[in-house]
Order: sequence, then structure tokens, then C-alpha cells
Amino acid sequence: MNLGTVFYRSMLRQPDALAVVDGETRRTFAEWYEDVRAVAGGLRERGVGTGDRLVAILSNRFETATIYWACQMLGAVFTPFNWRAGAGEYAYALDDAEPKGIVFEARSQAAGGLADGIARWNVDAGGFGELRRGPPVEGPCGVGEGDTCLMLYTSGTTGRPKGVPRSHRAERLAATHCIALLSYRYADSTLGVMPMFHTMGVRSMLMSAMLNGALVCLPAWDAEAAMKLVERERIDTLFLIPTMFHDMLHHPARAACDLSSARNIAYAGMSMTSALTELCEREFRPARFSNFYGSSEIFTFSVCDRVAEKPGCAGRPGIGQMLRIVAPDPDGGSGPDDVVPPGEPGEIIAPMDGMEAFAGYWKRPDADAKSIRGGWYFTGDLGYFDEDGELYVAGRVDDMVISGGENVYPEEVEDALARSPLVEQAAVVGLPDERMGARLVAFVEPASPECSARALDAWCLESSLARFKRPRAYVFVRSIPRSASGKLLRRMLREGEYEELDGYDAAL
Repeated sequence: MNLGTVFYRSMLRQPDALAVVDGETRRTFAEWYEDVRAVAGGLRERGVGTGDRLVAILSNRFETATIYWACQMLGAVFTPFNWRAGAGEYAYALDDAEPKGIVFEARSQAAGGLADGIARWNVDAGGFGELRRGPPVEGPCGVGEGDTCLMLYTSGTTGRPKGVPRSHRAERLAATHCIALLSYRYADSTLGVMPMFHTMGVRSMLMSAMLNGALVCLPAWDAEAAMKLVERERIDTLFLIPTMFHDMLHHPARAACDLSSARNIAYAGMSMTSALTELCEREFRPARFSNFYGSSEIFTFSVCDRVAEKPGCAGRPGIGQMLRIVAPDPDGGSGPDDVVPPGEPGEIIAPMDGMEAFAGYWKRPDADAKSIRGGWYFTGDLGYFDEDGELYVAGRVDDMVISGGENVYPEEVEDALARSPLVEQAAVVGLPDERMGARLVAFVEPASPECSARALDAWCLESSLARFKRPRAYVFVRSIPRSASGKLLRRMLREGEYEELDGYDAAL
């Protein structure tokens, strides 16, 4: 079954249910289906058809979600890209994707100026209305479930973004598995704030449609606006990155907002510190609290649905999934049979024959050769299985620091620092050191004027962190650089791309 048919049958099941909210815009499933058919017809009339890629450089809004579903009706390939990107990145995406058209908005209009010879629509300048006036399609097209429906671009934190083509089948199964693993219920609404160019944002959109729940759009992240939407719309589920939970629960307006409707919360995309886990449990008192570990390439690796009991645990493999831990090798020399002993950290790998797996990167045989070996996908993530056979993710293979001959995993150190009341957020990287090979440097957003290197060193000494894992230097910064999807950009810290704060004692 293709995704256009999924949406059509959800509409038939409960046409009068609220389907999407974006500011003053509210649509039932029946009303939204008519919008989707019209936009699909407008795209078709302007030359976008089955198998064609449509680049969308849009924030989370009604128009974005409508264009996504219109592509599914046509059998076109929805190809979203980061609206916060620069002109060079826009040019790369437009060249790489080879699209039939591009849809953009006022904040990403620089991309429209680069789209020579490509059909283009600015949704803030009448483009969406133009598409909606097209003769509507009759209904879902007849493309097969093995055809491509979506192409995501990886965040490109370590290099140029890679296109990840996804089939109707892989996307449908990823969403249904996510519903099951996170224990979502029929009619559950969700906050649509994870970017729709990110796998979590697409997943939230798909799951809400499958469940006849409302997708409540928030175009760009704003903690106070998010909390007000949860309260006003009585949102049931939050599927976010830890940074967003942190921002809400530390916001001055937190006490004035009622978040009690959000009884099912889950995070993905990065690790959550033990301190934040405890705060989420205390503030939300959720009926379900899960850690979802996956990727754009293979959506589900594992899930832990008892995060409060085991902070940081990524749980067990997802439906139809299996995982191995193999010897870490940043140069790609290890194979799927190089399994490490239980409890020892290594690279997490998953089989390519899984139900949610992609088939390979778009026009990137070099990336395929590095990441797909012996029928397994090498995630680039470090992890280990505990004594219960459950997975813990310890960071990226490329981020592991070898200092004085000892392996140090930055996320373990960050977790220790995050527990200090002097720390708002922290990031740890390895910088070259003539004697140690690499020295651990902690970049800290201070939470108090009393924050200092000596105070944090004393904190680490009193914690359970091994002495050799303590940072050997501290830098106090205004903000830790993150991607549009909230991922920590250690590369920028290594390259000096941050604003250092004055007035904090960094001497050890």
C-alpha cells in the first residue's frame, strides 16, 4: 500500500476528525483531503509526476504538510531540505536532487533565486494558492510500495549532506512500528515542531494521519509557544529531541503553562542526560516515557520504554530488528563479524534486510561503500549492551577521544557535568595534545555566576566519573552550537566557532 492510499483511508475512517492545526488554520480530514487533491492536481498540471523529486524548503506549516501528502497522491518524491541553510547548501541540494520543481517561503527565498530552469513556487507570494487552484486529482495514484516516496538529506554534521531515498513500504512500516513501540493510541494528537526535513518530523506527520489525530504545527522552535500550544490544544504526545525538553522545563514561563495533557513523551536524535531525564519525569509525570534510537537510513534501531528506571538506556531492538556491536574503526576496516565481547563498547550495526531500511544513498557509492558492508549498515554510533542485554549509545565513533591511551566517551563526561547546578548545558570534545594525544575540553553554558573550572573539576572528582575522564580544560560559551534538528555540532567547537563568555574563571 502506498502512502497516498493510507491518507485516503484514514480520511474515510473519520472524515470529521481534526487533522491539522496551524495558527488560525484548522482542517478536518475531509477538508484537508480536498486541499491535498487540489494541490496534487496543481503540481501535476505543472509537470510534476510519478517519480519526480519536488524540493521543499519550508518550515513546519500547513502548506508543507499538504504538499507532502500531495506528493504521495501523485507518486512524486517529497524532498525536503533545511530552510535554515545557506545559499551554498541550497545550490548543492538543487544540483544533487535533480528536482522537477522547488517550493519555498519568504525565509528561504534565496533558494528560489538559485532554481534556474526549475518550476518554483513561493508559498508566501501566492504560490500555494496557485497550486491549490489546479484541477484536483481523483485520488491516490497506483505506485507500488517499493517506489520512492521521500528523500531526506542527512544533517551533514561531518560532511556534505547525503540523500536518503525512502520507499512507501519502509516509511509506512517505520510509522506503524513507531506507533506500536511508543504505545500511541487512536486519535492521539502531536506537536509538529520537529523539522519536516528531519525523519522525526516526517514520522510525527505520518503517525498523526494514521491515527486520525491532529498534527499541531509550530513553524520553528520556541519553547514558550510550544508550551502554550500543548495547553491550548491539549496535545497528547511529544516526540522531541532532548534540547527541546530542556528548553521548556527551564523556561521562565514553565509554571504558567499546563502540560498535563502530554501523557506520552519520547525523545530521539541525541542522548538525554540523567539530570534532564529526572526533571522530565518529575515535571510531566508521564504515563509513557521512551527513548527512541534510530536514523534516517533505518528508522528504528531500538527503543526503551522505561527511561525513568534506566536513564540513558536505548533498550532493545525494534520490531523485526537486530543489532550487533563490532570493533570500532573510523576508517571502515571492521566487518559485521568483528563482534566485541558483551559489555565492551563498539560500533552499532544493523542488517540491511530490515523492514524499515533504505536501499542506499542517492548517487553516493562512496558513502554506500563506507556505511554498508557485508549486508549490514554501520551507524557510526558507539554503544554497548549491558548485563540485561539492553543497548546504551555512547556517542559517535568519530567523537571518541583517546587520551593518554584511554578511550573516553564524551557523552559520559557531559552527563556528569549536566548534573551540576552550575551548568546549563555542556559539550566535551578532544583537542590535540602533544603529550596525551588528545585532551578533554569541556565547553559549558554556565547556569550561575559562580561557575568556574575549579568548581566543575571538584564536582567531577566527587562524582562517579573516573578521574582520568575529567576535562583538562574548560571554555565558557554563550551557546553550544547545534544543528537545526538540535544535534550537537562538535566540529564547530573543534574549529573555534563559538562565542566565549567573559567573567568566568577557566583556570584549573
